[in-house]
Amino acid sequence: MGKLSDILGSNSGFFNNWTDVKAADDFGPIPPGTYVCHIAKGELATSKRKQTPCFTLTFRVIEGGFIGRLLWHEIWLTPAAKPQAKRDFDKLGMTDPEQQVEQPTPIPPDRIRCRVKVVIHKDDNGNEHNDVKSFEVIGIDTPKADPFAPGAGDESKGGAA
Repeated sequence: MGKLSDILGSNSGFFNNWTDVKAADDFGPIPPGTYVCHIAKGELATSKRKQTPCFTLTFRVIEGGFIGRLLWHEIWLTPAAKPQAKRDFDKLGMTDPEQQVEQPTPIPPDRIRCRVKVVIHKDDNGNEHNDVKSFEVIGIDTPKADPFAPGAGDESKGGAA
């Protein structure tokens, strides 16, 4: 394990005036509504409580006042949820999800643009959290150019001298 001074490096004064810093508020749920999001990732998972298998989509809000906030939607992989799983995988263009969800990156990050309907759900303990009620794919965005890719930003290619 490294030393704090090694990890902080040039930020070694990070804890100066620590007692004067106002702590940030915890993130609560975002208000119910419809948000434009990218799918940040999709991955196989199991529920915490019952270990129910699912494919979890992580949405990142890309427009409006909650840019950057994350939302999650589980596609349950159970016989009872098969019709809903079929609906959601079809929306994603996954024609062979049994094979596709096994891929290292089954969903290209930050390319699939969706309209996501969000509600607030209250659990048995009274805790509120966001629940993705539905999503609709509204476009596929071009990947952002990698500024470090070979030839990126090279203005001399193909130009006359």
